[in-house]
Amino acid sequence: MHLNPVFSELGDYPIARIQMRARNRRDAGLPVIDFSIGDPREPTPPFIVEALRDSVPAVSQYPTAAGLLDLRSAIAGYVRRRFDVEVDPETQVIPTSGAKEAIFNTPFAFIDRAAGDGVVYPTPGYPVYERGSLFAGAKVFPIELSGDFVLRAEQISEEAWDRSRLVWTCSPHNPAGSVSTLEDIAGLYVRAVDADALLLSDECYSDVYEEETYPDGPMSVLQVAGDGSPGALSYLSLSKRSGMTGYRSGAIVGDAEAIAALKALRATTGTASPEFVQGAAIAAWSDDDHAAERRAIFTEKRRILRAAFDDLGYETIASHAGLYLWIRVDDDMALTDRLLEEGIVVSPGRFFGPGGEGFIRLALVPTVDECAVAADTLRTLLA
Repeated sequence: MHLNPVFSELGDYPIARIQMRARNRRDAGLPVIDFSIGDPREPTPPFIVEALRDSVPAVSQYPTAAGLLDLRSAIAGYVRRRFDVEVDPETQVIPTSGAKEAIFNTPFAFIDRAAGDGVVYPTPGYPVYERGSLFAGAKVFPIELSGDFVLRAEQISEEAWDRSRLVWTCSPHNPAGSVSTLEDIAGLYVRAVDADALLLSDECYSDVYEEETYPDGPMSVLQVAGDGSPGALSYLSLSKRSGMTGYRSGAIVGDAEAIAALKALRATTGTASPEFVQGAAIAAWSDDDHAAERRAIFTEKRRILRAAFDDLGYETIASHAGLYLWIRVDDDMALTDRLLEEGIVVSPGRFFGPGGEGFIRLALVPTVDECAVAADTLRTLLA
């Protein structure tokens, strides 16, 4: 069978290997506390579940790529409350089936492989930036992060700026939990506009942060781009904000011309969120209280685990926002294996690309009680 050569170039999704070992341990009846995948255990708020049930129609019909206007208006309302930015729900918002497919598919709308168009993205980072770009035929320009793990315009080479049509940034950052300032975002935006490139900002964790550290929450590219958000797109998600990972519900907001292109692409592929899921999403985007309650739970998990690593003398990098702890270690693969033998599943930093070696990532997904058990195990094992 002939396959797209990108498959062999990328290989397996690396975290799947860790997941298989964890599954084998569960199947053997051994305890497992899994910090590897960002899939929180807290129940979806009941009012969202009820909205889903109420939205299931008697007759099921195809959803449109543009999505329900009521949902687009709810997303625009959220953007107004959260970032103090006005966007037009008719032209600047499109619902998606989660953020992953939206991020993966975006390059197909904008990359001309015959022209050698490029895509810039930070590494370590979400592997889907690279994967979607390569399948679209783009030349990729990974920018290796270190220090505070924030992507800034000056880190990107002139060749990359000259050739790239898309520039990905992520704040709060996955995996490090670092947060870009408005100045950082503005620097990227100005250079991107000058280079005729779209600035794509992965803001899926924008409602997961320590309120003591970020009283106003992480900032958005929409706050920099101004009226109409020319040259900028924000990628949002209900997965972590609202406990809706299994619903696959997100949004892209920003530049109207770019949104129109994405609508056309999505109509071509038949990619659209089911309308009963959109009904649940309307409820979720319209309420901020449940997001604050979930934020407090994640903050408590972070406090418990960070204290354990502090006691052991391990350095935690950034990690005051997003869903993860990013811990500096000597050998990320060796420590991952050692912890897995004791039933604690983490992700080695190298799985997120160059620059991740020597770090491990813990996703704040187990319950608070499980985090406390894991913290005690870590203190015993790594003392």
